[in-house]
Amino acid sequence: MKKILAIAIISILLSTESCKKDSDFLNVPPKSVVTTDVAFSDPALVLSAIGDLYNRQVDFSGLDNGWQSFADFGESFPSDNAFYYIVQNRSWNYDSWATWDYGYIRDLNLFIDNVTASTKLAASDKARFLAEGRFLRANYYFELVKRMGGVPLIINTLTYDNSGSVSNLLNPRAKESAIYDFIISEAEAIKGSLPSDPSEKSRVTQAAALAMETRAALYAGSIAKYGAATPQVSLLGGEVGIPASMAAGYYTKALTAAKAIISGTAGGYKLYQVLPNLSDNFAAVFIDKSSVNQESIWVEDFKALAGKTHAFTTNDQPYSVSDEATDAGRLDPSLNLVESFEKLDNTFAPIPTTDAAGNPIYYTDEQGPFAGRDARLAGTVMLPNFFWKTAFIDIWAGYLLPNGNTISSDDATHLTTLPGGSAQVQVVGKDGPTPTGEPLRSQTGFYIRKYLDPTTGSGRRGRGSDVNFIRYRYGEVLLNAAEAAAELGDFATASTYINQVRARAGLTIPLVLTAANYFDRIVHERRAELSFEGHTLFDMKRWRIATRVWDGNTESLADLTSNIGSATKRNTQPWGLYPYKFYNPGGANDGKWVFKEVLPANVTGVLNFRLGNYYSQINDGIITANPKVIRQPNQ
Repeated sequence: MKKILAIAIISILLSTESCKKDSDFLNVPPKSVVTTDVAFSDPALVLSAIGDLYNRQVDFSGLDNGWQSFADFGESFPSDNAFYYIVQNRSWNYDSWATWDYGYIRDLNLFIDNVTASTKLAASDKARFLAEGRFLRANYYFELVKRMGGVPLIINTLTYDNSGSVSNLLNPRAKESAIYDFIISEAEAIKGSLPSDPSEKSRVTQAAALAMETRAALYAGSIAKYGAATPQVSLLGGEVGIPASMAAGYYTKALTAAKAIISGTAGGYKLYQVLPNLSDNFAAVFIDKSSVNQESIWVEDFKALAGKTHAFTTNDQPYSVSDEATDAGRLDPSLNLVESFEKLDNTFAPIPTTDAAGNPIYYTDEQGPFAGRDARLAGTVMLPNFFWKTAFIDIWAGYLLPNGNTISSDDATHLTTLPGGSAQVQVVGKDGPTPTGEPLRSQTGFYIRKYLDPTTGSGRRGRGSDVNFIRYRYGEVLLNAAEAAAELGDFATASTYINQVRARAGLTIPLVLTAANYFDRIVHERRAELSFEGHTLFDMKRWRIATRVWDGNTESLADLTSNIGSATKRNTQPWGLYPYKFYNPGGANDGKWVFKEVLPANVTGVLNFRLGNYYSQINDGIITANPKVIRQPNQ
């Protein structure tokens, strides 16, 4: 479980231990209470205080806040009875994805005030602590603005004056652009006070500030440009919506910040290119915590020895090789996502299951249909017959007979006989998919691989995994630079950056971005590179294509297998791909594999993103407490 240090900024909890390594600062145990002036005179105590603030950072998706945040948006299926509602809903609530933690902002402001007032901290320590506090505050405002739009911008500690009136404490919503401007300006102001050390991952660095800046500026630029297509998603005061005239300025800032990281001026970051197998190499980006990994820039740090672990592997490991038989298989990537990974010749095509005449294709190997694809596919998704930890995972849906009938079961331990046979045999994979949709097994034919920890015992309750969650990494920075350059019309520069990311995945034929293809290609590349990292929702929102991709209509097989490279392709229901063993003793294809596209039985809803979902609801309690806060549009 995530270890939260219960300390208040005004009464800092004292650690009697000597200064620890920076990498251990999130796990400094509290021992006693001292006054603020004493606490902010000792860098070890200030480190304890800011450790609490780091631990309270908010991520939309993370490894310790549940697997469910990844099990949505058509990219996966939630194989758990309690969470089928995710694929059975007809629309998202307007308050989905909301956050409004001004208590956290107050604590950050108090921390900044106390460090500023300190007269005993060394100048270098003081500068770094101030920069860290300002970064955490700016990064939380980023979480606020991308969900809520413009919010009250509180950067000073508010104090009640005992007058009986709280009017001086009430602030209206700032413009959405003003919040983005604040984030960008804070990153610029603090970057020089932070270290340029790629080995530092848990505390923020110059590169972390620049990574926040390039992402925030990119978001603001795309909202300004593409918001013109949804003018009804705006408010007259600018609390929601950014003028189109501001787009180029934001894109320029995004590109400049990204280039500062790419050039090495903020430290020597680079793409992870260590393992010879490109799929294994991509998977290792997310589990390699050694100094070899110079791609991760800022992470949420987990440490098993300190008791700070998460249950992502416990929840999502393949059932047949799980450490806990009652915990497995909950996050099943969809065929929608799998087939989006392009072929090595830079073209898009559905996973081939039938020939031109409509006859089944017979494969000798379960991984045959996925050959010749982007290496990130097998680095993100466990395909059938993937070897993990100690064994090959056992994914198949049953036997297929020549007459088209199937023989299967609700569980691999429930045996039956085959036509002409007498022995009882297994007729469905231990890891699913079953015709009855057994939970905790794959119901799409796939398991998640990204972030899954292969360490022995990492999927066991009580132990968990200490794999870090990467908040910012170099691969995203390259894609941010590519997108910003393309939006500014510099397609040569954009092509250079995007091809660096693609080459690592085995896509060695250079991609040439043009005015005609860049948007589809940028959207695709972010999906292939950044799936299950918390970007999907906010990318769709900032490009203003969420209402087109999740349009509330059912997704047919024809929808699934067509227009794969299109940025606005419908993606409203998660499909699966089921492998069957062909049973025809004496026949040429006996024992080979046939694959069928299947919509899991529990998928009864459709994703319906409404105009009111572009910004999360500000609830009545907030508005009642502060009447200056106005409501969101379209709700």
